[in-house]
Formats: sequence, C-alpha cells, structure tokens
Amino acid sequence: MPRPRSLTQDHLAAAALAVIDRDGLSGLSMRAVAQELGMSTMGLYRYVADRDELEGLVAERVLSSVDPTPPPPGPPWRDRVVELVARLRTSVGAHPAAVPLTVSHRHRLPGLLRWSESVLELLAEAGVEGERRVVALRGLVAYVVGAIQLEHLGSLAGAGTSTIADLPREHFPYMAEAARDAPGIDAEREFFGGLAVYLRGLGD
Repeated sequence: MPRPRSLTQDHLAAAALAVIDRDGLSGLSMRAVAQELGMSTMGLYRYVADRDELEGLVAERVLSSVDPTPPPPGPPWRDRVVELVARLRTSVGAHPAAVPLTVSHRHRLPGLLRWSESVLELLAEAGVEGERRVVALRGLVAYVVGAIQLEHLGSLAGAGTSTIADLPREHFPYMAEAARDAPGIDAEREFFGGLAVYLRGLGD
C-alpha cells in the first residue's frame, strides 16, 4: 500500500520559490528543494516527476495572485491595459529571479492565460485585429518581462550608468548623454514610461 501524500503542490511551489528567491534560478534543483522541505531527494519524486514540473508549479504560484479581470469600462483602453500590466508587474516583480519561468511555461499557466485573454479583449475593443493583435500581445508580454528584469538587474539609475556617462563623447555622444540623464528616472517612470511608448505605437 503506497504511503499517503503529505505535501500539497502549494507546499512544493513555496519551497521551490524560497530556493529561487534566496539562491537565484541557477540554485533551483530537486535536491535543493528537498532540503528546503526536510526530505530526501528521492522522496520529492513522489510528488513531482522532474524539475520541469516543479518549475511550472513555481510559475503558477507567482502568477496566482494576479487579478485577470478586465478593468470596468469607462477609462480609455490604454489606461485599462496599464492597470492589467501593473497587476502583473506587482506579482512577477516580487520574485524577479523567477521571471524566466513565467516565459518558458506561459502556454500552460492558467493565471497568465486568463490575464492574456483580458488583454486581448481590450485590444479587440481598441480595434486591434488579426495578426496585429497577436503581435501586440506578444510584444506587451516581452516588454513586461524584459522591463522587470532590467528593473531588478540593471535599472537606468544603476551603478553601470556612471561608467557609461564617462564614455568619450566623440565616440558615444548619445549614450553618454543618456547615462547622465538616467539617474533622475526612478523605476516607476522607467517602467510605465516605456509602457506608454509601446501602447501609443498601437494607434487608436
């Protein structure tokens, strides 16, 4: 008679996420998660088949707090998309090291699928149709994922900007100028400013 299962998928996801938050994505392994749970590595295989399944549980846990409900009608469609994006940024940005998992597992994550459905609904209301709507959604997800990673790994106001600011102006005049202006731009302005530029490009 098999032993009864004592751990839930939520327990596994929480332990794996704790490992990622502490040691980065490169620190995630079946052994590390088993140690986090106080069990043997082989014992962990009673609950998940492999690391890929474990990663999927982590990604869904990160996205589970995102409210995918479309904002109520009234404000312009761009403002409603911004609200949806802000929700996603809050949840994903809380665990920046896990961001790549939300990309590699995006096609099977209920949380992200529901969020994407709401974005597509707003794009349809805005008259963005067919292949253009597909590209718009993928571009939006790419912007959010990339911007979150830049925010936590190398924001405009990061230490590297001082090095760029010292580049010789005869070779890098615009890079040097941009680096000197960057420290005055905080993470909120950087993220939502870039988002506004993207959304304006979709037209009316």
